[in-house]
Amino acid sequence: MHAEFWQARWARSEIGFHLPEVNPYLQQYWPALGLPEGARVLVPLCGKSLDLAWLAGQGYHVVGVELAQRAVEDFFDEHKLLPEVSEVGALRLYRAGAVEIYCGDFFALTAQQLDGCSALYDRAALIALPPEMRARYVAHLTQVLSSGCQGLLVSLDYDQARMDGPPFAVADEEVQRLYTPEWQLQELMCGDVLGDNWKFLKRGLERLDERVYQLRKD
Repeated sequence: MHAEFWQARWARSEIGFHLPEVNPYLQQYWPALGLPEGARVLVPLCGKSLDLAWLAGQGYHVVGVELAQRAVEDFFDEHKLLPEVSEVGALRLYRAGAVEIYCGDFFALTAQQLDGCSALYDRAALIALPPEMRARYVAHLTQVLSSGCQGLLVSLDYDQARMDGPPFAVADEEVQRLYTPEWQLQELMCGDVLGDNWKFLKRGLERLDERVYQLRKD
């Protein structure tokens, strides 16, 4: 979706996509990556996710990217952190403790700003983008992240004809096409979670498949 869409959603507090708890897949699968303490972790389109604080609490240096200034400011306010704010290129950087969030267009993020970043966590970025933007998103990730970078990707798949996104349906076939051959993918989990998501049930969906992938950039 375009910038105006997300800015308006945050301005109206229409943030049903924001989870009130740490993502259980992150807690279950992240430790198996075996990343060293202090590793830099990129979290694109991060909102004010509690996952940021969880990763920081595990000893990682978290680098979020978020378009909506309201979301960035809410994160630091809700965690009682007073960030230093600076202008870095086309982005505004908020930094406090082990968390830094670049506010602005994800596609303005540079490899220099992610120097030393060895991990990626995407729970809500790929599925937030319409089809015409997903290939560009993955291409930019591939450009700005170094070889050996690894992480987790969470995706959703459902009958897109029954419901408009976001979140959008991204089938396994599309994930494989977008990320290979530059990335290695391993599916860690796939399950129908429709019964746990009443909002999707109300929209008339008959299935809601959630997948977790482990990624590694060649």
